[in-house]
Order: sequence, then structure tokens, then C-alpha cells
Amino acid sequence: MNGRPIAALAGLACAGSALAAAQLTAAAVAPGSAPVAAVGAVMVDAVPEPVKAFAIRAFGFHDKLVLFIGIGLALAAAAALVGVLARRRIAVGCTALALLGAAGAAAALSRPAATVAWALPSLAGAAAGALVLGLLYRRPQAAGAPGRVVDRRGVLLALAGAGVVGAAGWRLGGTGEVETARGAVRLPDPVDAGPAGEGLDVEGLTPYLTPNAEFYRVDTALVLPRVLPDDYVLRVTGRVDRPLEFGYRDLLDRDLVEREITISCVSNEVGGTLAGNARWLGVPLAELLEEAGVQPGADQVVGRSHDGWTAGTPHSACTDGRDALLAVGMNGEPLPIEHGFPVRMIVPGLYGYVSATKWLVEIELASFADFDPYWVRRDWAAEAPVKTFSRIDTPKPLKTIAAGRTAVAGVAWAQHRGIERVEVRVDEGPWADAELAPVIGPDTWRQWLWEWDAGPGRHKLEVRATDTEGDTQTADRVTPFPDGATGWHSVVVTAA
Repeated sequence: MNGRPIAALAGLACAGSALAAAQLTAAAVAPGSAPVAAVGAVMVDAVPEPVKAFAIRAFGFHDKLVLFIGIGLALAAAAALVGVLARRRIAVGCTALALLGAAGAAAALSRPAATVAWALPSLAGAAAGALVLGLLYRRPQAAGAPGRVVDRRGVLLALAGAGVVGAAGWRLGGTGEVETARGAVRLPDPVDAGPAGEGLDVEGLTPYLTPNAEFYRVDTALVLPRVLPDDYVLRVTGRVDRPLEFGYRDLLDRDLVEREITISCVSNEVGGTLAGNARWLGVPLAELLEEAGVQPGADQVVGRSHDGWTAGTPHSACTDGRDALLAVGMNGEPLPIEHGFPVRMIVPGLYGYVSATKWLVEIELASFADFDPYWVRRDWAAEAPVKTFSRIDTPKPLKTIAAGRTAVAGVAWAQHRGIERVEVRVDEGPWADAELAPVIGPDTWRQWLWEWDAGPGRHKLEVRATDTEGDTQTADRVTPFPDGATGWHSVVVTAA
């Protein structure tokens, strides 16, 4: 029956064919040039900060997937509506496809890493959708009959074809080639391995070293940059006496060091999990800057990602003796792609948005007066030292526990200052000192444990930390924007 349902399916078939053809073309151009990815990236740039903060808070590591699902549902609804309207006036379908192609091309060309070729996927997709539209919506055989006839068999074939082509495009544009190349990398041993820390053995406590698969990820890359080691080039530019270039092998052949460093995201809420501790292998950044010869007035080190994202790090933080690294390894293996393979920056003591550029391809020496990086243009603070933070990992909020001896444990961090003291209190009573795990230096988080004799009833547990400079966490609750959250973490549990 050629009614509205089959017309709606025809609209979905046309849109699906357009997106599938665009995805296949993008596999040959650049994965980020696909219209859904490009439009999604523009949306990430454009949405207000409170919306971004909500997305991170509500969906965590899955915020990008949720965005893709939202875009997909909106496109599907629009395609179904256009499909129904196109039965009466096929020009509606042609116009919608033209707008889809134009919007996708404009979004792709607006990306920092774009070339003219980035418009091709959207244009190819619009052309493919128009072809399918013409094949599915036929003129009625009876003269004067209203509307067009939708080819039901053609709709099913088009939907199946779109699925096959889209899957092929997604696979070809995936990270398989880069994963293979990453798997072939053999990292050299460090010339300076640095000490290894030890953690506490407490059930429910965050591990001292965060496994790569569990390490938090917050960035703006909807499509992971695909950078092959053989193609990799790092440039040191800007206000330097000697501009430099390094290939991936050039970096591996240098004297590498290995350090345990905690990094954290400025978007981390009180009690949040957007922090992780890993053992990083890399090149000391200060050595490269010294070789380049930094000119007077260059107080900002701008890290530029393969996809054009930028972070601005104070030059002083890269050269004051802390372990600022160009990392190539993470927990004994090459960097995972989602964490910046082949090379990323790590600068202890600063939030990631001003220090931890992934997929690093350029280091530009500039001044803070010259250039505002990505998040600074969106009114986040230009310099963002990590604030003293502590968290209760166990017991979990609202959990019912057995009355009696109970382990209360968690982590605290104040990178490049270090944690001196952690205190816990119950029901706003007196503060009690927690036991602290051994520490190897000021740049890692510190696990803590407090043994509590829990009496029956409902209780509120709170934690606060003091850094090695004597500054104790403030109780004042402040949201992450614009330079990091503050406040004491608390959980409510019931002992029975």
C-alpha cells in the first residue's frame, strides 16, 4: 500500500543512502569530513557552556555517543516527514537533500583541519540521495492521479543498500589501520624509569594506577584522529630561534623518561571521576624547548592537535623542573588512540584543557596576549592550576552497610603540590585523620583509608584534604566553570 508509512520509509531510505554515500566518501577524504561528524563538531563548538557541563555530568564518557544518537534521531524524524511530503511535491525532497548537502559541506569546511576536499562527502551524499529519490518516487501511470507512487520494493532495497554502504564506509574510515600500526610499535626502555608507587588494598577503592581501558576521556573529537606513526610530524614553531621538526621515530630515539602522573579534567564535579593516574613514558618537554631556543616574551606554549584543537600552557610550567612530557606510552604500552596516539602532552599540576593536548602535531611558542586557545575563547580561565580535591570511593552513596568496623576510603590529589593530610568526619562531628598511602612525589594522587565504627542509623560522611603547602579544601561548593570545582565530597549511608 502506497500510504504514509511507506512514504516515510522512502524518506528514510533517501536520507540513509545520502549519509551512507557520504560516509564512504569520507573514508577516502578524512573521517571528520562526514556530514554527521562535521555537524556534530560544529554543535559541540557552539552549544553554551552549561549545556556542555550538563552533558559531561549526565553522560560522562558517553556524551559523544549520546550526541550522535540525538543527531540520528533528529535526521530520521526529518527524513520521514520529508518522505511523506515528497509524495505530493518531489521538490520538497530535492530541497531537503540540497540543504543537507550544503549544511554538511559548510560544517566540514569550517573545521580547523579541513581542506577543500572536505566538502566532497556531503556533496556526494546529496547526489546519491537525489538519485535514490528519483528512483523511488515514480509518477503515477493514470493521468491526473494525485501525488507520486512509491516503489515499495525499491524502498526495501535502498534501505538494505544504505546499510551495507554505510557499514563499509564506517569500517573503512575506522581506526583499524592505525590500531595495526600501533600494535607494531615497540617502545624503548626509559633511560630514567622513576620510582613506582604502591596502592592500598581496600575493596571498592580506586586502583592506584588506572587501567587504560578505564581512564577517563574528555575531549572535543567526535571522530578520533587517525595518525599513522610513519606519517607523524611534530613541529616546534612560533617565537623560537630554531624551528624544529620531529618524526615519531625521532622521538622514540631520544632519551625517554617514565613518570607516574595524575591528570584531571576541569569539568570534574565534586566527587566526580574525571581523573586518572598512569605511568607515562615520554620526552621531557623542557629539552625540546631548550633546543628550539625560546625567545623573550613567549610565555605560552600552545599545543595544537591533529584536528585543530588547541591548549595554552604557561611556559614556566614546562620548564620549572616538573615532569612535563611529550608522552608516547601509557602504562607500559603505546598511547591508546583515544588518549592521543601517537603523541600527547602531559604537564602535572594543570587541568587538562590547558596542558594535555592529545594527537599533538605542533608546539607553538606564543604569548598569552597573542592567542587564546580553544577553551579560553569560550571564557574558561587562561591559566588553571589543579585545585586540591578529595573523594570518597567506598562506601558508595545511599548504600546500606553492616554496623561496626567499616573501611571508608578514597583518593585525593593536588598535582605538583601533593597531599599532606586527609580528614573524614561523620554527621558534621569532629574531623579524624585518615591513613595515607605511601607517595612517590607530588604529581600523583594519594589513596587514603579511615576505619570507622559505624553505629546503626543513617549517617553523612564528609572528606577534605590538605596539600603540602598547608591549604585545606574549602567547603564552599563552586561549579567547574571557569577554573575548576571546589567543595567537600560527602556520601550518605545507612548502617544496620
